[in-house]
Amino acid sequence: MVGRRAALVTSSLLATAAVLSGCSQTSSGQAVSIYHDPFRVAGLDASSGPSGLRPGAPDAERDIVGTDGGSIDALAANAITDIETFWNTQYPTLFNEPFQPVDTLISWDPTESNGPDFCEETTEDLINAGYCSLDHTIGWDRELLLPEVQEKFGDVAVAFIFAHEYGHAVQRKAGIVKGGSESALVREQQADCFGGAFLRHVAEDKAAHFTMNTSDGLNKVLASAVAIRDDDPNDPDSHHGSAFERVTATQIGFTDGASACTRIDQEEIESRRAELPQQFDSEDDSGELPVTEETLQEFLTTFQSVFELENPPTVTFTGADTGCADAVATEPVSFCPSTNTIGINVDELAERGTPGRVGRRELMQTDITGDYNAYVLLASRYTLAMQQQRGQALDTPQTALRAACLAGVITAALSPSNAAESGAQVTLSPGDLDEAVSGLLTDGLAASDVNGDTVPSGFARVDAFRTGVLGGQVSCDSRYTE
Repeated sequence: MVGRRAALVTSSLLATAAVLSGCSQTSSGQAVSIYHDPFRVAGLDASSGPSGLRPGAPDAERDIVGTDGGSIDALAANAITDIETFWNTQYPTLFNEPFQPVDTLISWDPTESNGPDFCEETTEDLINAGYCSLDHTIGWDRELLLPEVQEKFGDVAVAFIFAHEYGHAVQRKAGIVKGGSESALVREQQADCFGGAFLRHVAEDKAAHFTMNTSDGLNKVLASAVAIRDDDPNDPDSHHGSAFERVTATQIGFTDGASACTRIDQEEIESRRAELPQQFDSEDDSGELPVTEETLQEFLTTFQSVFELENPPTVTFTGADTGCADAVATEPVSFCPSTNTIGINVDELAERGTPGRVGRRELMQTDITGDYNAYVLLASRYTLAMQQQRGQALDTPQTALRAACLAGVITAALSPSNAAESGAQVTLSPGDLDEAVSGLLTDGLAASDVNGDTVPSGFARVDAFRTGVLGGQVSCDSRYTE
């Protein structure tokens, strides 16, 4: 743990495809299309109902070592009970043996010195939650970590933390991941995937204590995975994966079920990493490129080298509102079809691309911001010019998802390993993908049509972006048709 930033404790205490498939399965195993309708999420309606504890559901009665009898421990007990109900069915199906629940649940206040031990260590100053493979237990910090997750991301995000940790318990009992430093990321990606499979169970209204809509409710849970990520790619102890990787693994589980999670291994993860940058070249490199008129022009030149438009859009740096007759101006950058012009408010776009910081009394950021929040938005507006020249509509949900997908194509072209071929004047840094994913989950402007209208599901927006990053323009063209 670095400073006050939370990082989930996992079974490290013991010492699929590159793009999601085109169909998913319900928890009953029925295959469904996930691309037929942009207002659906892996075959489910993009609902806008309640998310959180199910009204009127009685609290689960569980024995918890060290509990204070408060609301956070009650929330944890409800989550773990629903997760065990899920695995009671899933585990025998996957591993052909009975499910074994964890032996003990442990709660502590890290500000106290007399709390219970967890995994043979003191819980004083342990701002965390985790699974301990030494004694098959799950424990959590009820005072700092879980209350902040609940406040920023909601009750279901707390349940997702426990679903992730329970995924480690499943791994341990099933013996599906061996020890060693190389397998640490595999363990974490599988656990995120198992967490995603449980989220599908909740979204299908099958959990006794929780309910979750598939628009802002699911968006917030995915945002929690972004917040609790490896934020220092040069740290040798980083093994949870980037936000891009964490969200991808969670979506695999949500889309294809728990069985898909067992197929995640080092080779599968490397296929998803492709040739994207994983580490900074030096400790002094922040990866941040200030947003200026000059740097924006360098990006625009790179976009043209990627797509080679016959009639590239003209650009004005005097503001996003160009007086367009056939589209609504979208701040801080917009595209006008009738004049084939991109309008940019440089100061506001630069503000969007300014890195955020964790507050003094905070463990994690709600949104991950940085320079690529600005540059990916510019890329998505540039793709509208491309869509117009191809004769595609600019004001439909498919427009919005194509914009995100093609912005992903540009992003992949900016990878240092692809720069020579793509002619990129600027290149991608570690963390840029995480900034893009965070923005797609929050306002979704980089996945919007010419009028700034997006689809309600952050899940769909991120999936479209990843499709472009990993699958290329051919995948964008085949998925997001009118």
